[in-house]
Amino acid sequence: MLILQDSRESRHPLNTARLAALGLARATLLAGTDFDPALWATPGAMLLFPGPDARVLAPDGPVPAPSLLVVPDGTWRQARGLLARHPTLAALPRLTLPDGLPARYRVRRAPDTGALSTVEAIAHALAALEAPRRFDALLAPFEALVQGQISAMGPAIYARDHLGPRQD
Repeated sequence: MLILQDSRESRHPLNTARLAALGLARATLLAGTDFDPALWATPGAMLLFPGPDARVLAPDGPVPAPSLLVVPDGTWRQARGLLARHPTLAALPRLTLPDGLPARYRVRRAPDTGALSTVEAIAHALAALEAPRRFDALLAPFEALVQGQISAMGPAIYARDHLGPRQD
């Protein structure tokens, strides 16, 4: 697995791509904005990113495992920028997650209710690609991090800032 992280995201305190890389023996995390296209120039490499021709990953759906799974990390805007800067990356066959997966990232607002953190997306993707193997253990440090953030802010601030409708 290759995780390409926008350099601005690498400084984020809740860096879930780093959690994923630390929890997986064969994952490489690179931070930056411009990457060497040779990194993903591998036969059978696939990109975990939605798109019109993306194959939906589901535990009961037959999708061949990629030789290399490339995962962009950052905001949606940063990830789209990465693909715009690297046409060969954008041209890789794509995999996407099914709609409606529950998000556990309760301390970060996302533009879409189904938006997942990078570690959540990776855990779901690997579970689908390597079924019946499960990757719940990969999410344990993430859950602890989220719960620690909630505890540190206290229930009143958490309720005000993270529950209920957005006031944007």
